[in-house]
Amino acid sequence: MSNPVKRILVQASEYIEDGNYSYALKLYDSALKHEPDNVSVLVDKGATLQNMGKYVLAIDSYNKDLGVLPDHLDALLNKGAALHSDEKYGEAIACYDYALKVDKKSAIALAYKGLSLGELGRLEEAITHFKKALYIDKYCELANVSKGLAQELLRSSKPKKSKTP
Repeated sequence: MSNPVKRILVQASEYIEDGNYSYALKLYDSALKHEPDNVSVLVDKGATLQNMGKYVLAIDSYNKDLGVLPDHLDALLNKGAALHSDEKYGEAIACYDYALKVDKKSAIALAYKGLSLGELGRLEEAITHFKKALYIDKYCELANVSKGLAQELLRSSKPKKSKTP
């Protein structure tokens, strides 16, 4: 990465911290004119678009990144999260599955997959993925909190047995 692009990324992150996403996007576009295949810029641009709720554009940025570096774990995870946010849970799960092929021990990929499974009502599978994530990283807060919520939802969805004499 060239020094001008490094400076642009630092500047963009400062704008993001201040909540000025639009100007940060302009800086990312400027950096991509210098280095169109820079995966760091593509992921950061995608994350910014995702934070703005522009999921389709975010996914496009992640796809460009993955065109350059197909096994880029950050792009895979972020793309999956954008798909999840856009309520495309099946596609998100496919993305997390690929991320898990890249890194079998990615606790966050397992936790994210669990979230998408939960959205599809597949609570038992979701809980299994949260448990796997916690086995890998016992401090994975997302998996820990989500596991508890999924277990509570599962308990509350089961019919209660009546107490008849």
